Amino acid sequence: MSNFFIPEWPAPSHIKSMQTLRSGGKSKGVYNSFNIATHVNDDINFVQMNRASLSQHVPNVPFWLNQTHGTDVIELPSSLLNADASYTKDKNIVCVVQTADCLPLLVTNKKGTIVAAIHAGWRGLLNGVIENTLHKMNLPSHELLVWLGPAISQKHFEVGNEVKHSFCEKHHEAEKAFQSVSNQKWLADIYMLAKIRLHAYGVNEIYGASMTNDYCTYAHHEDYFSYRRDGETGRMASLIWIES
Repeated sequence: MSNFFIPEWPAPSHIKSMQTLRSGGKSKGVYNSFNIATHVNDDINFVQMNRASLSQHVPNVPFWLNQTHGTDVIELPSSLLNADASYTKDKNIVCVVQTADCLPLLVTNKKGTIVAAIHAGWRGLLNGVIENTLHKMNLPSHELLVWLGPAISQKHFEVGNEVKHSFCEKHHEAEKAFQSVSNQKWLADIYMLAKIRLHAYGVNEIYGASMTNDYCTYAHHEDYFSYRRDGETGRMASLIWIES
């Protein structure tokens, strides 16, 4: 069974990207089977075997971040890995983020001189992890290409009033990303919320998952891990690098 797929987007040919699936690995039980996360109580030996399998497809060991649902961004290579996004201009340096419902974004420019990987849960998205990353990449927004990976779809992403209010306070347009369930609950479209932020920054070349997609982590149990669905579970990886 395949344990990854190659994103379809018009990145330059020397920009390489991958999205792992949950199948084709060694992990057992709730982590079945291609879990690449070391922080979820999976057997570390299985995780290391899964990462070793993944390493056959990348030029170097990926820089695994210690993700905190924050907005910190680091430039690679780096010895400090507490962040939710990374970017690099160096060849064969692999940026990676781990997700299991949160939205992964891969970014490059039309010339393929820089790449980034972003982990955007609703907190990071609200507080500016996307904008922080693009700001640090320091390129004209019209030169950027963005790929949106597997995440929880609106149908399964219920949030409270405070989440909706916080997003709409920052961007009035965010109103359209929330569908009412009751007086206190809403279904949030994390893809639309990300696109609103990207468009506001001037980025219009956005690819990958759309509002009606097969990338819903919650709905597609065989393909993706989902924290909302399962609680204790594994993580997928979204990777990008500049090939030498």
